Amino acid sequence: MAERKDRRIALVTDSTASLTAECVAELGVTVVPVQVIIGATVYDDEIATPEMVATALKEWTPVSTSRPNPSTFLEAYEKAAADGATEVLSIHLSGELSGTVESARLAAREAGDKGIKVTVVDSRQSAFALGYAVCAAAAVLAEGGSVRKAVKAAERVSEASRTIFYVDTLEYLRRGGRVTTVAALLGGALAVKPLLHVHEGRIETLEKVRTAGKALARVEELTVAHAAALAESFGSDVRVQVTIGHLASPERAAVLADRISHRLGDQLAGEVHVGEIGAVLGAHVGPGMIAAVIAPAH
Repeated sequence: MAERKDRRIALVTDSTASLTAECVAELGVTVVPVQVIIGATVYDDEIATPEMVATALKEWTPVSTSRPNPSTFLEAYEKAAADGATEVLSIHLSGELSGTVESARLAAREAGDKGIKVTVVDSRQSAFALGYAVCAAAAVLAEGGSVRKAVKAAERVSEASRTIFYVDTLEYLRRGGRVTTVAALLGGALAVKPLLHVHEGRIETLEKVRTAGKALARVEELTVAHAAALAESFGSDVRVQVTIGHLASPERAAVLADRISHRLGDQLAGEVHVGEIGAVLGAHVGPGMIAAVIAPAH
């Protein structure tokens, strides 16, 4: 991953991108935290741990999330300008899932009134797929590319990425108000083991299965199939990036990652990564969630 040496174009995202601290430092990305509310206490995403959220959900402690205020984004844009940036590129979580990108747009308008040029992009993605889009933009900027070229790179990766995930129960999506996007599974069907995916920025039903084992097997098959589809679209020499995300289920995630790694082999750009999603995303999917994120290597 190329390190950004020229900081004239600042890159901003939000904490749902699930970027590691090492990646953030290397690429020089500013991460604006989305907030999670556990009980009556408000935490920034990087302060609340996935374990805190998983425990609260299991104990039926109220858990909700809140988008950043426009003022928080404005502070980030103003700091970037004060540090020498001539432009800001701000890439965020799907507007279908959160008001985060709308807060960024409101801040961008105010920043523009102050002479700071900000381009805001709705990735139409979430979690590691958003992170892959941000990394694609960062790679362009590291080579001296323009904001326009960085946006195209991010959109290319976003549009080609696929997020497939399994949840033990729809209960947490129901509590968080996201269950309307999977309404086909309702009406007494909360006991099924649903496979979901992010489609056009929304969480939608993919398949219904009856056991966790069958669900994870289908995640594996669909991951391999999407890797093949990317090769067909971009050329046989395309390499794919895969991250297996989870909440409080590291063993299942590691097994799935190992199986996918063996099956994809030379198609991979590197190893299949395993990562725990942050507190904000975890609040909506609940413990036991397993996701596979597949994207073309930028």
